[in-house]
Amino acid sequence: MVFSSITFLWIFFPIVFMLCLFVRNIKAQNILLLIFSLLFYAWGEPAYVLILLASVFMNWGLGLLMERFIEHKKAILVVSLIGNLGIIGYFKYCNFILGTIDSILPISLPRYDISLPIGISFFTFQAMSYIIDLYRGQYKAQKNLFNLALYISFFPQLIAGPIVKYKDIEEQILERNLTLEKRATGFRRFIYGLGKKVIISNILAQVVDTIYAMDLGNISGYMAWLAAVCYMLEIYYDFSGYSDMAIGLGRMFGFEFLENFNYPYISSSIKEFWRRWHISLSSWFRDYLYIPLGGNRKGIHRTYINLIIVFAVTGLWHGASWTFVIWGLYHGFFLIIERMGFGKVLEKSRILGTIYSLIVVIIGWVFFRADDLHFALAFIKRMVLPFNYASSGAVMGTIVTTKTLIVLFMGIIAAGPLKLLFDLPGLNKLSLKWKNSLLEAVYLCAVLFCCILLLANDTYNPFIYFRF
Repeated sequence: MVFSSITFLWIFFPIVFMLCLFVRNIKAQNILLLIFSLLFYAWGEPAYVLILLASVFMNWGLGLLMERFIEHKKAILVVSLIGNLGIIGYFKYCNFILGTIDSILPISLPRYDISLPIGISFFTFQAMSYIIDLYRGQYKAQKNLFNLALYISFFPQLIAGPIVKYKDIEEQILERNLTLEKRATGFRRFIYGLGKKVIISNILAQVVDTIYAMDLGNISGYMAWLAAVCYMLEIYYDFSGYSDMAIGLGRMFGFEFLENFNYPYISSSIKEFWRRWHISLSSWFRDYLYIPLGGNRKGIHRTYINLIIVFAVTGLWHGASWTFVIWGLYHGFFLIIERMGFGKVLEKSRILGTIYSLIVVIIGWVFFRADDLHFALAFIKRMVLPFNYASSGAVMGTIVTTKTLIVLFMGIIAAGPLKLLFDLPGLNKLSLKWKNSLLEAVYLCAVLFCCILLLANDTYNPFIYFRF
């Protein structure tokens, strides 16, 4: 089940919300939310809810053992890491590992028909963060199995994040303040996220998928740039829209999740980009991989090695394919270049830094989107040398409509320029007046109405980050 579906909007969410209005007791409400979270996950693939429950039970039990047998807590931590990584390794990377071995050694290994459970990377990372922080002594083990299960499986952030750390939500599970204002701001945030997804991301996705499905010989340089820019916006509005909806839903039920995006496309360096993009994942790798590896505390060369490791793993986390690994290493390379001194050059001109950052990110997304390395390199070649591929067998007018151009323009200005404009002295007061005003309420109603119309007409509705 996805948030941007008629089933969720008209059946699942209203039922859960209304029941929570009547059930005031927090303990009873937690049980209610847990039941519906498991139903939400089981909606598309009932069998895999057992994997989720196994993860919950394993980490709950190991957490209790870690607190009871303090002298053996390192061994218990190792067991938990092996268990969690084993789950994600089998379901997500088994065939990838076998295929990689096949390509290196002159042998032929079997492949297995393994379906990827939705959101396995997200709920596994949440479970791992619970155990690791427990090992570090940041809190006591959660003795109530149902409370820990709610933390790991809470439906707003279960299948596509943001990755929530237990220490940020522990008190909210036990006690939270449900006010009319909090619910109102939650609805507001949810509708903005729904609009990002349905009105912008879905429409641009049709252009991207059409061009990427074409034969390479029919893709001109200009079409390659169109697809690259549209995908840059599609993935941003897809994932930030989902994060907005998750944060909004959480707020409606009394939970406060940390922000996951902060206008990444106005960054003036790749370092800044990763402070603004997928913040929960970036902080996860910083806290649980980069810093334990030594971070920047063991000399410059070790720092570079740590960055390479972290971004290789970041790429692999997104998918079992070498194109994802290359995408991660590509970003790691530019981070190293900036640390070597280029970052100081970028600081001299924010405009040039932003242009540089956008070009790097756009080209990087090609590796992320392409099915294989050959296609990605050929696609990038068309972008770098567009005049050598000026003609194609396809007609641009059949791919790009007036609606597409309007949505593309909306996507561009809303991804950063509008924020920069209203941050200027004098105009920032207008944005404050807009927030929670009657005019904004009318606008949100129009957005919601438009989204429902599009969804009722079976609008193309993929979610990119469900793959991870």
